[in-house]
Amino acid sequence: MTTADLPDADAPPAEEAAPPSVMSFNASEPTGAAGLGADQAAIVAMGAHPLPVVTSVLIRDTAEVFEHHALDDEVVSEQARSVLEDMPTSAWKVGFLGNAETVAAVAEILSDYPDLPLVTYVPATTWLDDEQQQSYQDALRELVLPQTAVLVGNHAVLTEFLLPDWDADRPASPRELAVAAHKLGAAHTLVTGINLPNQHVDNVLAGPQGPITGEKFERFEASFIGAGDTLSAALAALLASGVELHEAVGEALTFLDQALDAGFQGGMGHVIPDRFFWALPAPEDGEVDADLPGTPTDDTPPPPRRMH
Repeated sequence: MTTADLPDADAPPAEEAAPPSVMSFNASEPTGAAGLGADQAAIVAMGAHPLPVVTSVLIRDTAEVFEHHALDDEVVSEQARSVLEDMPTSAWKVGFLGNAETVAAVAEILSDYPDLPLVTYVPATTWLDDEQQQSYQDALRELVLPQTAVLVGNHAVLTEFLLPDWDADRPASPRELAVAAHKLGAAHTLVTGINLPNQHVDNVLAGPQGPITGEKFERFEASFIGAGDTLSAALAALLASGVELHEAVGEALTFLDQALDAGFQGGMGHVIPDRFFWALPAPEDGEVDADLPGTPTDDTPPPPRRMH
């Protein structure tokens, strides 16, 4: 080796490429299990950087929501605009936006960046009264769905949101939900929690032509908080990283299943998904307790993404 091969001590260190950023519009809530807490944990676990924008504040515990306080729409816009003028974002995640006024404000921001993928998650909004819920959902359908790449939601919630007059004896199919969403402008629909026989649930990505991909998992006996936010945020982060939609959906669903499997009882209510199950320390001396949730085994697949 010659001196020419040695690194220059005075040279500035090589800059590593920054991870992709995902801007998330969602509610803040104190359990850290859902809303922005879930979004940030899932986005980081996927190797991306979260840009969290608070849209409202939920007063809740792990069992239920007690109160809801929507932020002024200008405050929400100023949060997002101040960051967007400084940092690039590679994808969007929309969760609960608070009220119809904030839906309009967020939709205006999204429209300024039409080439970025948008993942819209529709949660159950039982804390809103009927009038608030109607105006909120109407605004979401009219202003956000036309910009949505992937609409995500539980089968029952999406049926009520997309097909409120559904009265058939059978459940709406993923294709029927996707057709309804597509008429409102959403390119694809990821339907979760479809009940199957033998204690399994199906999760299907569909378009107006029919199912595209999906994953079936064994049903958990526990009730979870933050599962939908976890899935949709993980999907947005994967799309921000340039992963193709088909692969990103499979990876995000697998990540969610493993996070639920490693979930923990943080309070007296619902179980909290462990978005960092893959970071658990390895068992000492090579011993594995297969009965401990989240413990890696020979059959445990590697984590979907690595942190930067």
